[in-house]
Amino acid sequence: MTTDAQHTNTESLNKAEWQVRTELAAAYRLVALFGWDDLVFTHLSARVPGPDHHFLINPYGLLFHEITASSLVKVDRDGQVVAAGGLGRVNPAGFTIHSAVHMGRADAGAVMHLHAADGVAVSAHRDGLLPLSQTAMLCLDHLSYHDYEGVALNLDERERLIRDLGDKSMMLLRNHGVLTAGESVPETFTYLYFLMKACEIQVKAQSCGPTWMPSEQAVQTTAEQSKNLGAAAKLTWPALLRLLDSKNPGYAV
Repeated sequence: MTTDAQHTNTESLNKAEWQVRTELAAAYRLVALFGWDDLVFTHLSARVPGPDHHFLINPYGLLFHEITASSLVKVDRDGQVVAAGGLGRVNPAGFTIHSAVHMGRADAGAVMHLHAADGVAVSAHRDGLLPLSQTAMLCLDHLSYHDYEGVALNLDERERLIRDLGDKSMMLLRNHGVLTAGESVPETFTYLYFLMKACEIQVKAQSCGPTWMPSEQAVQTTAEQSKNLGAAAKLTWPALLRLLDSKNPGYAV
């Protein structure tokens, strides 16, 4: 017999899940809008509110600009589909990467991984991300690295990936791409934007010839100023949704 309290709790969880679904679908479409997608590959995920350790990820086969809140696939920590959404399959490499972070970091409400060209280019650079711009300097204190081991199909890699991520919010996957993790979809997308912008600037700067490095004091000062970088989402996310609503509405269905 279902009590009123149980019904209220279930209804509350359903509303909370729909909110996360809507935000994640918006993030997928924003990635496409910024030109960071890679056909049907790469993946963004978000933890489903509640006690079941489920998370949402893209259905394997939809382009990012097609994804809606209801088409997202809900999976458990073993990769079993709980709710199929539009298509009942997920990218196996996506499950390896995202399950690692969701299982290893209780604070990771969302995880975003891209193969965008400038991010891959900087991940393959011997020195990684350099303090060539204010944007990069805002990222450096949040950044870690993980060496390439092949397409992420080996579940054993999860242990090393979460070890290398540590408590950071951004990661360069060497020769592979970028990854960000945050408490929410808006925060995680904000980290993603800063990291991608820093990589884009670095690729352009290095293509121009010798670069100018800031002082170590400037780098340290900017790192200190970046401690609450994720809080920028309070300003950026509503603006990003307005942009998306004007360019590619329909994600919240």
